Amino acid sequence: MKHLFLCLGLLAGCTAARAQTTPAALNLDFERIDHQTNRPTGWRAQLNGTNGAYEMVADSVVRQQGKYSLRIRSVDKKPDSKEFGVAILRIPANFRGKTIRLTGFMKTENIQGSYAGLWLRVDGDEGTLDFDNMSKLNVQGTTDWKRYTIELALDASAQSVWLGGLTSGTGTMWIDDLALTVDGKPLAKAPFKEIKRYKAAQDTAFRRGSGIALDNLSPTQIDNLAVLGRVWGFVKYYHPAVARGDYNWDAELLRVLPKVLSSATPQARNEVLSAWLTSLGPVPACATCRQTSSLPIRLQPDLDWLTDEKQLGPALSQQLEYLRRNRNQVPHYYVSDAPYSGNPVFHHEQAYASPTTPDAGLRLLALYRYWNMIAYFYPYRYAIGEDWQKVLPAFIPQFAAARTDEQYRLTALGLITRIHDSHANIFGTDKVMSAYYGLYYAPAQVRFAEGQAVVTGYYHDQLGPATGLQKGDVVLQIDGVPVPDLVKARLPLTPASNEPTQLRNIAQNLLRGRTDQVKLLVRRDGRDLPLTVARVPAAQLNLALNNGTPDPKAPAWHVLPGNIGLLTMGTLHKDQLPTIMQAAKATKGLVIDVRNYPAEFLVSYALPQYLMPKKTAFGQFSGPQLNYPGVFLTAPPLTIPASKGAPYAGKVVVLVNELTQSLAEFTAMALRAVPGATVVGSTTAGADGNVSTIVLPGNISSWISGLGVYYPDGRETQRVGIVPDVVVQPTIEGIRAGRDEVLERAVQLIETP
Repeated sequence: MKHLFLCLGLLAGCTAARAQTTPAALNLDFERIDHQTNRPTGWRAQLNGTNGAYEMVADSVVRQQGKYSLRIRSVDKKPDSKEFGVAILRIPANFRGKTIRLTGFMKTENIQGSYAGLWLRVDGDEGTLDFDNMSKLNVQGTTDWKRYTIELALDASAQSVWLGGLTSGTGTMWIDDLALTVDGKPLAKAPFKEIKRYKAAQDTAFRRGSGIALDNLSPTQIDNLAVLGRVWGFVKYYHPAVARGDYNWDAELLRVLPKVLSSATPQARNEVLSAWLTSLGPVPACATCRQTSSLPIRLQPDLDWLTDEKQLGPALSQQLEYLRRNRNQVPHYYVSDAPYSGNPVFHHEQAYASPTTPDAGLRLLALYRYWNMIAYFYPYRYAIGEDWQKVLPAFIPQFAAARTDEQYRLTALGLITRIHDSHANIFGTDKVMSAYYGLYYAPAQVRFAEGQAVVTGYYHDQLGPATGLQKGDVVLQIDGVPVPDLVKARLPLTPASNEPTQLRNIAQNLLRGRTDQVKLLVRRDGRDLPLTVARVPAAQLNLALNNGTPDPKAPAWHVLPGNIGLLTMGTLHKDQLPTIMQAAKATKGLVIDVRNYPAEFLVSYALPQYLMPKKTAFGQFSGPQLNYPGVFLTAPPLTIPASKGAPYAGKVVVLVNELTQSLAEFTAMALRAVPGATVVGSTTAGADGNVSTIVLPGNISSWISGLGVYYPDGRETQRVGIVPDVVVQPTIEGIRAGRDEVLERAVQLIETP
């Protein structure tokens, strides 16, 4: 749901305001009304749907303060349709600071089928920099006025701030008394920011395409293009003139590419590249480039190819080596580090959204862009499992040949898969990939157990059992194709850090397809049964079952038989902790279920504090050094402070599996540091560290793990995951019987003296 409203950037013409205007001028309290439309002045609506699925008006009856609130109400919306109603205000980001915070009051009545929330988004030149729409809070049903807060990082490259209220459910929501602050101060007092104009932004020569064809590439041309890709990426991140924003580096590539492509010999190619590099102007000597950080280096750049004079020739090799020694040392036009977290943020990367299949020159640009981002800003480049240098020439002919929407995206997906990162994929509402996988889902969940695809649950309480599928059924064939053959075909196009997570991702789409029926062959009680199963659109199903939290409002705390406490991280909020941990004192053991995605980041730090007898290190980060691209430095250890009172005295068991990913793995690392804690289950997804977004031509959006995360002694988590102390995996027999065998083992460990 987080990505549902990213498309709001297409709405132009919203009221703008300078940073020094007052909240009243922005009409954040909705007191000024356009009586022709009966809407608050300055506010726009996106009421997505036919026949007016939603209405947005000022409400003088239901309000939190003043004379009016803003009301969004569904009119003729069907519960399973994808329409949504959004109130929108846009503000130019001509102010500066580190964070921007939206606070406001919201009330709901009979919100069903989705949720209601405030939303806040920060945009830069090339798209969204940060975004939150309260989807994780999942406000539904009828709620009274309550104050909510959203805080986002305010990047220096921000161009506009968007905000408002939204719902995609049926029912009514009201918002009132909004306020914006920057670094804790009212927006009107935020320091003014002069928006700098860059030469690179004025170069729009290739926004509609490159006009370059790459047909029947010869081995010499592939070699030329591989050298060009390496040189282009190195110069992009190392050259001071490019870093200043003096050059649109995409456009410069497309200008020099035909000359490189037509070079008959390596010498001719190198002369073209050398002259191109010279044309950027002299590079001044760098007085600070030899200075070293006091932090230890975790990863060095892979730049041995710079001194390969056999490939580059003496002149070009010497130019590139000089540039390495005198590289850029000031803020970079194309990359920065995220506030607070430090993972790379890529800027000014044109999406070339139309057409959806870019021409050959732009497809090659996509390969170069992604390959170099991984080469210089991927903390786990060393853990990919193959020589990344060899991946570039291998994919050049593939991108050249990918002439259709589907071929191009599958080629990009194949490249993304090669970094073996569970954070990586093609994300967002990509219509091409949605059509490729299919818009219909069988209402039964499948996961792999004992090496086989097993029905483990239902996405719908009625539609699931109506298929005839039962929990514990082993799916043997899908539309006549054996499941092992499907898995083998999909593995090269399934990004993930390790095989269990690849199988997790494959399983989630295994019964998905393009038709409203699927023919299955399943094995039950030793017999093979053919079944024809109806498939339905995703909107009719609760696919949140796949992330381990099917009901975000389910209680986070239970007491199991035998006086054993059970905490579920997927629904646990920080403000619940004091009450829960007070109740936990009376239990003889505590099971913490992290087979889900934690509801709040702060819980990852707050919960272990109740369990720690003393301050304890549990992990460490590595982050990119932007003034030496490719270098990652290791930060000091992360610590959990000691409990303010007596720490929890009972046994602690932490549950994990392949659904435990990213923040969940970070949480499991912190909990593992609790003295005597035991981790039970199976290997986790092996992808930790804040994500960084990569945008490729054709408007493809992907992520990478942007920070390295390690145990205090430097041991890996990426690809390895959180390895359990006690390995317990579900069995087909246990699934059929409805047992949670991992939880059963945890209880057994607590009850055993």
